[in-house]
Amino acid sequence: MHTIRPYDDTRDRAGVIALWRTVFGYETAHNDPALALDKKLAAADGLLFVAEASAPAGAIVGTAMAGYDGHRGWLYSIAVHPDCRRAGLGSALVKTAESALTRAGCLKVNLQLLAGNAATAAFYEVLGYAVEPRISMGKVLADNLPRPQ
Repeated sequence: MHTIRPYDDTRDRAGVIALWRTVFGYETAHNDPALALDKKLAAADGLLFVAEASAPAGAIVGTAMAGYDGHRGWLYSIAVHPDCRRAGLGSALVKTAESALTRAGCLKVNLQLLAGNAATAAFYEVLGYAVEPRISMGKVLADNLPRPQ
């Protein structure tokens, strides 16, 4: 059994960082889990959710992070611990994020996947998402990355 609730930095940070390292790997500085959490908390939008296991009590086994800029909603960091997959938790996390975006007035949600991630694409297609004819482009703003000490 899992409980999905809003993220609480005091009690959830270590568990979320460990989960994201397990699920995503994160090998680039701009994707460092601690930095991502700091930046998300600075937004203070309440769009970060965790799935907490009942046993062992308090273990973070899933996350859903969303963003909304008044025009478009985004899903990020939908993560489920490998031991907890295929039980509906990922779908529940997505639905939690979608509900929060709906309450905020969001009309459309987007997400990005790494090319070739067919299993994850299939997961989102079951939830009603479709590949759109778009080109995703990105640029890291290095001035905002932590400086080496």
